[in-house]
Amino acid sequence: MSNILTKLTVLIVSSWLLSGCGITPPSAWQPTQVTQVSQAKAWELKGKIAVKTPEQKFSTNLYWLHTPESEELRLTSMIGSTLMLLTSNNRSATLEVDGNTYQGANATELLQHLSGWQIPISQLPQWIVGLPGNATIIKTDAQGLPQKLQDARQLPPWQIDYKSWQTLQSNQLPRLLTLERGELSLKIQLNEWQALTEKRPQGTAK
Repeated sequence: MSNILTKLTVLIVSSWLLSGCGITPPSAWQPTQVTQVSQAKAWELKGKIAVKTPEQKFSTNLYWLHTPESEELRLTSMIGSTLMLLTSNNRSATLEVDGNTYQGANATELLQHLSGWQIPISQLPQWIVGLPGNATIIKTDAQGLPQKLQDARQLPPWQIDYKSWQTLQSNQLPRLLTLERGELSLKIQLNEWQALTEKRPQGTAK
């Protein structure tokens, strides 16, 4: 297995030494309003993520840009410097960390090959905003919002627990959730979320 886990942990611990610009807003997309999260074909979110495995544990800032054709997942330092960038589309995936670039057929397999993290990148965009996707709803709260999901298509199954919810952009979204499978544990906190729509070229009729 690659030492990417060690590299990433060192980068995060020493991120106060780094300098750089913050995240550049997606130029091809603009904010929009939706009445339900499921209506958002594209979105961006900011928050925090904590990763725990038997070998490593760390927490850092998270940025995710989701569109119908691609994913862009960034882990950033407190001052906005990119520590890890994972991008993917329906043809390939690219992971950039510590000045190195790795490529693969898809994001899930690439991340697993380099780090050992078996994270279902294709399912996370739904789970992270509170949609079950292919997972089964095990428990809901008094408002009918999911409290526990399970995706048993792989063994051991993924367990997704929604610890709390919040209102962002007039939509109900998770505030804190945990994802566990075997010895891998993720804790994700959402701080900002915005539905996006593709910008129309100037002169294009509505």
